[in-house]
Order: sequence, then structure tokens, then C-alpha cells
Amino acid sequence: MKKNRILLGVLALSTTLTLFPAASAVAEQIRVPVGTQADRDQANVPGTGMSQASVRASWGAPLEIQGPVGQPPISQWHYPTFVVYFENDRVIHTVLKHNR
Repeated sequence: MKKNRILLGVLALSTTLTLFPAASAVAEQIRVPVGTQADRDQANVPGTGMSQASVRASWGAPLEIQGPVGQPPISQWHYPTFVVYFENDRVIHTVLKHNR
């Protein structure tokens, strides 16, 4: 009889511990707006693969140039609304600046 109570208690405890992580997995979803970058004309930025000469011809001289640094050489050209990242002479990525 006493052995059955102990077994029943262990079973109840293990069931409780098994279900506890599932209960804690339920969470409230909070949505935080990223910003208004999607409102900007994203097509009007340099595309991947463009040369530095074509970026300069289309958007003019950058406000600031950083780099090149590292191997392969990566440089950044800063414009008023975006930053262009180059590997050697080619665009690898363009990032829109935060709209305050």
C-alpha cells in the first residue's frame, strides 16, 4: 500500500514536470515596428554587382568613403539616405539609413 502511494506520487511529479515546459512555451506575441524604410523607394539604390564608376555616375560623389579594409578589401561609401558596401570595385550590399 505504501509502495503504491510512493509510486503514485512519483508518477504525479513526473507528469507535472513533463507538462511544465509546455506550459511555459506559451507566450504573448509583441509586434514592434521596424521603421519606415519600406516606405522609401528601395529601387533607387545601387544594386549588387554595380561598379564604383557606375555608382558614382548615377548617384554622384559620396559624402564619405571608409576603407578599404581587410582581405578581400571592403569599403563603404556613405550617401545621405544609404550606405554602399563594395568588395574590390563591386557593390556587395546597400543599406538604407534609419529615417529619424
